[in-house]
Amino acid sequence: MAYEMNTWQPGASRQALLRRACLLNRLRGFFAERSVLEVDVPLLGKSSITDVNIDSIAVTIDTAKGYLQTSPEYFMKRLLADGSGDIYYLGKAFRDGEIGTRHNPEFTMLEWYRCNWDDHQLMTEVADLLNILITEEHCSPMAVTKMSYGQCFMDQMGFDPHGADIDQLRSAAVELGSSSWSDESRTNCLDLIFSLQIEPKLPSGIVIIHDYPECQCALSKISKNHKGQPISRRFEVFIDGLEVANGYLELTNIDEQVKRFEDDIQHRIQSGKSLRAIDQKFIDALHSGLPSCAGVAVGLDRVLMRALDITEIDQVLAFSWHRT
Repeated sequence: MAYEMNTWQPGASRQALLRRACLLNRLRGFFAERSVLEVDVPLLGKSSITDVNIDSIAVTIDTAKGYLQTSPEYFMKRLLADGSGDIYYLGKAFRDGEIGTRHNPEFTMLEWYRCNWDDHQLMTEVADLLNILITEEHCSPMAVTKMSYGQCFMDQMGFDPHGADIDQLRSAAVELGSSSWSDESRTNCLDLIFSLQIEPKLPSGIVIIHDYPECQCALSKISKNHKGQPISRRFEVFIDGLEVANGYLELTNIDEQVKRFEDDIQHRIQSGKSLRAIDQKFIDALHSGLPSCAGVAVGLDRVLMRALDITEIDQVLAFSWHRT
């Protein structure tokens, strides 16, 4: 991003500020009508996530290390384990190393959880909410398209990502990138292919991609598709090609959760990244019992970008990192 103007000025126009206020008002009305409770959780915590692909911002509090939270997920799941029922959070989240036309290190996140729902029920609610937030009065709602991750690859690449061997994926990644991809991981190869070959060709409107590869399961449950192949019960949502949300049928098995955290730590070591200890209070909450639920996180700044047909996140924020 180039900034030649005076950076004391806000990036967002008055129109953008008004539209943000309207969006937040509609959002709270949507959940009030559905009896989903708004909760407030800490932005600052003693622990952080282990995910190798997300970097948290460390701070020092009275000589002790703390972290600005990358999402409210762990705190919200502790509430769910304590019997909160359906809940949502609307507020700030923070991630290091994410600055660009679509990223700001501080951003507005909406995250919510539905008890005893599956991922497909939640996909429907996500699409309903996005249409309410974006569609102007007297306008037709955006088209909603659902497709599996596997089908996307078959349509655009001609092969099944769940059944493809690593050599096939690396070969495709090398063709799209460079020879350095010849020894990359399965996950990284799939990410590259999806971002360069599939994402740009997604239909317009709201597009929901579901049933991701097992290697990209994160905190989602593992199931099997109609071919008997293991898939993660995870979905991502795009609006006119821009990713705005990531959801899961949430993993509730504590042994599997701990194993995934331990795998994350090993991946961080291999990648030369700073270590993150497993959040023991979160583990204790899982021991208490996380109810069956589906959850999703939505980047509201990106939703506002699409509502206003704006291409740079700076223009929907009062003061992006470059203006602080």
